[in-house]
Amino acid sequence: MSNPLPERIPLERIRAARERIADAAIRTPLVRLPGSEAPEIWLKLETLQPVGSFKIRGARNALAELDASALAQGIYTASAGNMALGLAWCARTRGIPFTAIVPEQAPAAKLSKLEELGARLIRVPFQVWWRVLQEHRYEGAEGCFIHPVANAAVMAGNGSIGLEILEELPGVDTVLVPFGGGGLSCGIASAVKGVRSQASIVACEIETATPLRTSIQAGGPRTVERTPSFVDGIGGAGILPEMWPLIHGLIDSDAVVSLTEAAAAIRTLVERVHVVAEGAGAVPVAAALSGRVPGKLMCCVVSGGNLDAAVLCEILAGRR
Repeated sequence: MSNPLPERIPLERIRAARERIADAAIRTPLVRLPGSEAPEIWLKLETLQPVGSFKIRGARNALAELDASALAQGIYTASAGNMALGLAWCARTRGIPFTAIVPEQAPAAKLSKLEELGARLIRVPFQVWWRVLQEHRYEGAEGCFIHPVANAAVMAGNGSIGLEILEELPGVDTVLVPFGGGGLSCGIASAVKGVRSQASIVACEIETATPLRTSIQAGGPRTVERTPSFVDGIGGAGILPEMWPLIHGLIDSDAVVSLTEAAAAIRTLVERVHVVAEGAGAVPVAAALSGRVPGKLMCCVVSGGNLDAAVLCEILAGRR
């Protein structure tokens, strides 16, 4: 198990992370969704990062906070794709061996990119993959384990998104973030609350797996039954207990959208903004368009765009 997590990532640590990751992560644009007036919806396009998702921010910062001795045997993580891509990209630039523990149903688009980046892949059943996240280790993998969620350095890197949003959209009243394990939403929330912004942080889930809503209703971390879908970047089996204090203290509310709404949001982004978002990245947009989330000036974190081409074709054709 890793060191205990703070109840909020300190603002100075997030600011330091932003400086540290500038050689890898770009400052992504914030663009308005055409046709959005009530509410006014803006999009933080993390799809444009070098690896196609926000994960490069946390990956780069996590590596930067480790000393050379910790990296000597290489690094590994458990990831459905995007965190592995971020770490693989950063590891290759520094000549560090990298291994990714991936669930068997991980999308082909992400796996092929990992192989191109020289990552070693270990495919395991979802239940085994989830256990790696719970135990922070995988028997047989060498090197330093970097948790994709419950890692303060990763969350500090993620928090740089929050700083950028507030600098460009200071009047924002609602920030909608996809919720997988809480690393992205808690990092952004730490930044937003750290600068004393009044913006509300809304964590967004897909109907096929709602560990956050279930845990909120139960008053503590819970596991859930999940149904695999094209929304693969979020929708875990539960809330990690070590993340619950941060989630409980930082997330203001949650939103759940249907697969139909997520697919419609993907089509909307392609048609109006000419941007391809993966399912997880489109979920906040679906929530903002649903009318179920309060707010007049909204920002949706479009977290990634690594969507299989065949799935995208089915969605654009209206078959999903």
